[in-house]
Amino acid sequence: MLILTDRKGREFETPEAPAPVADTHGHLSKRTVADAAELLRRAWDAGVRMHVIPVDPTDDVLDVPAFFAWLDEVRALAGPLGEETYFIAGTHPYGAAILDDAALARLDALLDHPRCLGVGEIGLDFGPYNELAADVQEAAFRTQLRIAHARNLPVELHLRDPEQGEPIAHDMALRILQEEGVPSAGCDLHCFTSGPEVMLPFTELGCYIAFGGAATFARSEDIRAAVAACPRDLMLTETDCPYMTPVPLRGSKCEPAMVAFTAACVADVREQVLGESRADTYEALWANARRFFSL
Repeated sequence: MLILTDRKGREFETPEAPAPVADTHGHLSKRTVADAAELLRRAWDAGVRMHVIPVDPTDDVLDVPAFFAWLDEVRALAGPLGEETYFIAGTHPYGAAILDDAALARLDALLDHPRCLGVGEIGLDFGPYNELAADVQEAAFRTQLRIAHARNLPVELHLRDPEQGEPIAHDMALRILQEEGVPSAGCDLHCFTSGPEVMLPFTELGCYIAFGGAATFARSEDIRAAVAACPRDLMLTETDCPYMTPVPLRGSKCEPAMVAFTAACVADVREQVLGESRADTYEALWANARRFFSL
C-alpha cells in the first residue's frame, strides 16, 4: 500500500488489493525519465503490476528513436514495474488531419517494437475541444483499424460524445466496427464514461470496457451501472493519468498508483449489486488485462 496526498495535504492510503492491479492506459510519455520512473515505483507500492503507455506519432512521439531511448531509461530506473511497462501506439482523433505518410511511418516503427502491445488510442471525438470534421476522423480511424487487423493487434478506442445530446461518437464507432470488423486480437473502450445502454452493444461484439477514475465520481451513477452490467470477462481498469483523478484525490494530478482506487470502486460496485466477492473481481480484472494484451 502507498500513502498519497490530495491538494490540501490530506493523506489517503491506497486500498489493499487481493490480486495484482493493471493500469491499461496512462500517459507518461511527456514526463521526464526521472518523474516517470518515480511514478512507476510508487505504483508498484500501490499494488500495480502492469502499466501501458499510449503514444501518438502525430503528437508526443515525433522522434521514434528518442522515445525508445526514453522508454529504456524509464524501465531501467522504475524498479520491478519496469519489467511490466509497455506501450501502445496510435493517433488520437485530434491528430486525424495530420496522419500523413510520415506519421504512418512513425506509427509502423512504433508498432514494430517488442514492447508495443497494440494500436491506440484511436477513435472519434465530438466533445468541446474537437475541431475536426467527422469524415476526417473516420478516415484516420478506419486506417488504423485496418493496421490493427493486418498486424493482429488489439485496439484501444477513444470515443467522446457531445456534452449534451445523443451518443454520436459511440453510434458511429459501432457502425465502423461492424463494417471493418472488431480486430480479432481485441478492442477496448478506453476511459468509458457512459451508461449500460451505450456499453452493451459493444460488449455484444466482444469489446472490453476500461473503467477509470470517473467511475468513482459522486455523480457517476450511470458509469457505476455500467460497471455492474459489464460482463465479468470484459472489464478493465486504467487511470488515463494525468487526467481523471479518482475520489478521494480529486483536484490533484492523476498518477498510475491511483488505479488502486478505481479497482476498489469496481470491486465495491460488483459486490454490492451482484454479490461478487472482491477477490473474484480483482482476479478477473487482472486476468482480463493480461488476456487483452496477450501477456
